[in-house]
Amino acid sequence: MTASMVVLPLLFAVGLAAPVLADQSSAPKAVVEEPQDYRQDEYRAPVPATLAGATVVSTGQAHRLWESGEAAFIDVLPRPPKPKDLPEGTIWKEKPRISVKDALWLPNTGYGKLADVTLDYFRKGLEKATGGDKNHPLLFFCLPDCWMSWNAARRALELGYGKVYWYPEGSEGWAAAGYPTEQLTPEPGGS
Repeated sequence: MTASMVVLPLLFAVGLAAPVLADQSSAPKAVVEEPQDYRQDEYRAPVPATLAGATVVSTGQAHRLWESGEAAFIDVLPRPPKPKDLPEGTIWKEKPRISVKDALWLPNTGYGKLADVTLDYFRKGLEKATGGDKNHPLLFFCLPDCWMSWNAARRALELGYGKVYWYPEGSEGWAAAGYPTEQLTPEPGGS
């Protein structure tokens, strides 16, 4: 019998192992490096803590921007496609998108590669949100651990927008904080 076989049960018996186990369970998240290009797959995965050229904001910082009206909030969560194998006559009803109040929903614009029509839809949506002013602040979000908002914020930077915020906690972080939400409908003209 090894010393650890004797000590570990003894620690559990006297309640000393709990702090040791707690330290192991609260290990820091793996560090995700920023890629050199857009994320092309596995969009629901841990994201980097940074986005070169953009300002990463917390839930509290996002709320302050929202309250001030300083930034246009852009939700890029994809719109779920209608299942192809539905029996004829089945009524398809999408799950409602509950998001940040007054956000502009530009679904399907956070993929790594966009069709020309989708890129045009994204450009027009950003023009609407900013009144055509490329210096007007934009804040991009979707869900936690979702690369869609990272990609969309990066794309806005490449399109020449000068003040881009990225909010990685997304609509779930916003709702968990008790901030105002509403059901969104996609901006017309998208895919």
